[in-house]
Amino acid sequence: MTKRLLVGIGGGTASGKTTVAKRIAQDLGERAVILDQDSYYKNLTDISMEERRSFNFDHPDAFDWPLLLQHTQKLLQGEPIEKPVYSFKTSTRTTEVTRVEPAPLIMVEGILVLDHQPLRRLMDIRLFVDTDDDIRLARRLIRDVEERGREVGHVLDQYFRSVRPMHHGFILPTKRFADVIIPNEARSDVAVQMVGAGLKANLEKGKVPLGIREQETDEGFLRVTTKAP
Repeated sequence: MTKRLLVGIGGGTASGKTTVAKRIAQDLGERAVILDQDSYYKNLTDISMEERRSFNFDHPDAFDWPLLLQHTQKLLQGEPIEKPVYSFKTSTRTTEVTRVEPAPLIMVEGILVLDHQPLRRLMDIRLFVDTDDDIRLARRLIRDVEERGREVGHVLDQYFRSVRPMHHGFILPTKRFADVIIPNEARSDVAVQMVGAGLKANLEKGKVPLGIREQETDEGFLRVTTKAP
């Protein structure tokens, strides 16, 4: 079976995770595919629009982890998947799906991909995109108003009510699981280029990046690092 590499890319909302993934994928072309966690929000058709507006989308329970894990495993096994298409305007899944073909390099990116232990254990390398809170808030405000049709007041209320607390409670702590921390500032170009070059070299040699292996238990986290063969 062809060895496929799984890279997890975590970080706060609007930190630049998707940008990092796309920049790596652009260099690798058809050898890379991106699986975004945003497509795996739970379907909220069973609650009213008013309830959806107050829903905590930054808590781990907001995601359909079994489906994301299943799809990730299928891609690793060389099988295509049908990824859900999520509407951020209605906070529901649409009737459409996107077919995703497997590739030698699979990147799964999202705010909490490093928080979920079963998914994290599948990863060959983990990245965390670290960006200041004020920059992320500004980016999110622009994105949600321009792309998702939200009102400024609602975006700010949601940020201070759930986004910011969840970031410090769940997302930021996953930084400790990262093999590489990418600053989304002037130095990010160098970091992304180094990571991309390393992944490309390992794909060409058929090796696992950085030779990382790990074991995890309910009692704690243990990582054993060895040299790549």
